[in-house]
Amino acid sequence: MFKQGFLWVIRFIVGGLFVFSGMIKVNDPVGTSIKLEEYFDVFSTDIAGFFIHFKPIALELSVFLVVVEVVLGVMLILGVQSRFTVWALALMILFFTFLTFYSAYFNKVTDCGCFGDAIKLTPWESFYKDLILLVLIAILFLFQMDLPKTSPTWAKGVTVLVMAMSFVLAILAVRNLPFVDFRAYKVGVNIPQNMQPSAPLQYSYVMKKDGKLVTFDQYPSDESLEFVEMNLKNPDALPKISDFAVWNEDGDYSEEVFTGNKMLILVSSMAKMSDSNLIQLDSLVKSLSGSPIQPVFVAAASQDEIQNFTESRGWDMLSLQADATVVKTMIRANPGIMVLQNGKVLGKYHHNNTPDINEVLDLYMN
Repeated sequence: MFKQGFLWVIRFIVGGLFVFSGMIKVNDPVGTSIKLEEYFDVFSTDIAGFFIHFKPIALELSVFLVVVEVVLGVMLILGVQSRFTVWALALMILFFTFLTFYSAYFNKVTDCGCFGDAIKLTPWESFYKDLILLVLIAILFLFQMDLPKTSPTWAKGVTVLVMAMSFVLAILAVRNLPFVDFRAYKVGVNIPQNMQPSAPLQYSYVMKKDGKLVTFDQYPSDESLEFVEMNLKNPDALPKISDFAVWNEDGDYSEEVFTGNKMLILVSSMAKMSDSNLIQLDSLVKSLSGSPIQPVFVAAASQDEIQNFTESRGWDMLSLQADATVVKTMIRANPGIMVLQNGKVLGKYHHNNTPDINEVLDLYMN
């Protein structure tokens, strides 16, 4: 009886974590695909070149993995196909543990994306989390003969329903935007404010004297002390945004973008940009002429690429360059639209949901 209760607790903890982690990523499969692309880049350089061939299907792999993660968690909790589920979870956690160890030890991918953008973990924290899960799954693996051998029909039905719903939600998130935005550029935030510390940064100073380490809250004036290191005491106060910048050949335009009413058309890759809704964008840009809203084209591309594109569309607007990672963080669409008022994010749109002029103007009235 005790053994069954113990195994049930482990099933609930492991299954619950997989469901929780998977649902956060179902909310943003594009973000997970970006993280996969980072891993493929690293592995293609450090391990084997063939990993680079997975990059074009990173989004499809992302959708598959996040749905599988949720479904396996539900199957474990409900006792559906227990032996298969434990085997699948064991293989998955071994793979995840390798990824997080590689990231932590070699400092390659500094955020594994285990919980998407909702909960940020350091590489070592991610690795220790996976180690704990590995131990718990190993216990289930050793006692798999004591796990449920059959499951009721309703449990199988729930599993199928969860799989279908997870898949539909993931596709909707890809074709639109994440249902819940956990990033520093979400609607309602003021980007310039997020670029500043939330409180004065406080440091401690580790010094050495006579072979002993001593820590000070203020840098000491004693010249006999040898400086060892400086540590930040309140890392939570660090700016949420540290890498935003937009520019062209005339210089930095970050302050200009944060002044007045702006509608940014954001492109993270000219080569991968969808052209399915460019006509709607053309109409929106044309309708902004004479309005109090200034359209701005921001792309992770060369100035020549940007100029050729805007001229081909007949867009007479301020055009700026940006880092691809920053643009991908700002919006999960290529192209995407962000509406600003003095740096405050009023609205964000996937190109599939390109608004009309009245919808944009309404944002400034609320």
